[in-house]
Amino acid sequence: MDHNVVLRAAKETISRHGKLTVLLLFTVICSIAAGLIPPLVLERIINTLTERSDLSLLAVILYFVLLSLSGFLDAGKESLITVFGQKVTHQIRRIMCQKLKSLPADYYTKQDTGTTVSRFVGDVDTIETLFTSGIISMAADACQVFSILAIIFVKSPGLGVLMVLVLPLLYLLTRAFQKRMLAAQLDNRQAVGRANNHIPDTLRSIQTLHNLNKENYMEKRYDTFIQEGFCAVNRSSFYDAIYSPIIITVSTLLIAVMMILSARGGWFMGFFGMSVGTSVAVISYVGKIFGPLESIGMEIQNIQSAAAGIRRINAFLSEPEKEHCTEKSDRKPSDPPAIRLQNLHFGYEPDKEVLQGLTLTVNPGEHITLIGRTGAGKSTVFKLLLGLYEPWDGTVEIYGKNAGCIQEDERRMLFGYVEQAFHAVPGSILNQITLGDPSISREQVQNALRTVNLWNTIKEFPAGLDTPYQDSLFSRGQIQLLSIARAIVSDPQILLLDEITANLDTDTEQRVLEALQAASCNRTMLSISHRLYEYSGGSYITIPSSAAGE
Repeated sequence: MDHNVVLRAAKETISRHGKLTVLLLFTVICSIAAGLIPPLVLERIINTLTERSDLSLLAVILYFVLLSLSGFLDAGKESLITVFGQKVTHQIRRIMCQKLKSLPADYYTKQDTGTTVSRFVGDVDTIETLFTSGIISMAADACQVFSILAIIFVKSPGLGVLMVLVLPLLYLLTRAFQKRMLAAQLDNRQAVGRANNHIPDTLRSIQTLHNLNKENYMEKRYDTFIQEGFCAVNRSSFYDAIYSPIIITVSTLLIAVMMILSARGGWFMGFFGMSVGTSVAVISYVGKIFGPLESIGMEIQNIQSAAAGIRRINAFLSEPEKEHCTEKSDRKPSDPPAIRLQNLHFGYEPDKEVLQGLTLTVNPGEHITLIGRTGAGKSTVFKLLLGLYEPWDGTVEIYGKNAGCIQEDERRMLFGYVEQAFHAVPGSILNQITLGDPSISREQVQNALRTVNLWNTIKEFPAGLDTPYQDSLFSRGQIQLLSIARAIVSDPQILLLDEITANLDTDTEQRVLEALQAASCNRTMLSISHRLYEYSGGSYITIPSSAAGE
């Protein structure tokens, strides 16, 4: 994969939005040209007045029209740059979402949630400024600077020489600012990531923290992260604040030197001297050349901020992806079992093996319950079946196919997974069942809800399936029934049940078990339990405890 995310996104944006790109380039060129012409017209007007010649009304009108046109083109340029930048960042987020789908499960267990969120939000937003007020604007400003410099050389060679002598010094100053602002932006990004991760960690353990009276400790840690980011932003703001006054001071000094040397007469008069109109035009150009330079200083800060975001996003795109499917043979048995685990070895850490030589066969339509102590590896078996992890050794096959080779689009058609806790998604009750899958019809949703005896309850809501979901709408047992409906809506061949009755009272548990019996009809079912339940006359297999926990 090409990890130069900005270049890749820009290429895709240009190919998809060719007309926008051409219009943007045309507007930038016209904006630069329109900014160069008004001082030349003003020069002619002033020279005409000083020579006591008749002033053409058309020249005056032309001057104001050109000023208006320049402002109009500048506004159009900024608008088009903003639109182009938004298109590019849309492509970047799309590329990052594609990367998320290819990451292995252990990325989500090892990576801080706040860091990943900050990459999708804060870092991508800084890349948008790379285009809205960064690289494109800086290129346009640089072209304007060189164009003005050429005109100044023609009008006043002496002033042109002074400008050439000063610009390298300003370049070196700019480079020094770049390095310091980049370091400050990187420090700020890291601090923001730590702060974002600290908030959900605190909320998840807020009850324990309250019981142990450790709120102050977590608050101090959060203050530390915020202070680190604050100090980094202050450093960046300091460099930006002193850059503009330096540019303005240099501009004023150059004009003063030109005027003083011109007044000395002789050779200086010939080298620096000019007509009154030309002086007015040159002074206007000097102001115009330092205006873009001042903007370049701001744009440099935006580019450096974006560079920090690009580094973090490129690091994200460089994360190792899921291993490619490596089927040993295309030949499959004529009647493969629904699930086959053969001499399975796996662990989450290199020196802690959770599953040691596990062998298990589940035939189509069979109901099996895995029992064992906490940490024995029961939930780990589910993760391996779902292809979230690759085994260290041994095989995991679903209907004769390597579990890791099952594609995303067919996995939900094959598996129905009911977790111990229901995880709601934003949206309606319908969204809770379909999870945004457009291939699942409302009729399928209704059938799944009828199977778990929940349809009569939901159809009584004013908006039915379109009712915005809230936990308060359902009891704990009904929420678990909703979870079963979500699992069976796509008519999967295999049901995986993870301690689905662990937190239910006896009456509610019975309702869920009755719904489960209906849902498991003609399906292979593998469940996890600490206790023995009669799931349609199923069998029980004990997972032996290992030295390491899950």
